[in-house]
Amino acid sequence: MKRLWTPAWIARHVAMVVLVVGFLGLGWWQVSRAAAGNAISWGYAIEWPIFAGFVVFVWWREVRHTLRGPQAPADEPSAAAGSRPADAGSRPAAAPTRPVVRRPVRVARVPAAAADGEDADLTAYNRYLKWLTDNPGAKPGDYPG
Repeated sequence: MKRLWTPAWIARHVAMVVLVVGFLGLGWWQVSRAAAGNAISWGYAIEWPIFAGFVVFVWWREVRHTLRGPQAPADEPSAAAGSRPADAGSRPAAAPTRPVVRRPVRVARVPAAAADGEDADLTAYNRYLKWLTDNPGAKPGDYPG
């Protein structure tokens, strides 16, 4: 609960109260204008309390998110290898993922046009396909040619 009383959170609480009170006050002002004969103000009289409700919704969502705390990464073991976490029976354990290692790519240069008169575009495309085959983990944007 102490996490909700930091200077940043106090500013958020104050901003939420100010916005909700302001939006509800604007809604009441629109109701009084609508009662005086301004027909368009009926729509605004409904709109301002909806804005206030949205501010409360976002504030409550952020409070819940902060109280839950940071989630442990799925690939790190949460306890010793022989023990199980308390909630392990409620859901299946995620399979550990291997980290992706990006390695520098070396490409053998092929002449732009083959000796037998092949099309230069076809040669370049075949070189690109060979590079993709030789580097299965690489992205097409990593292609050096």
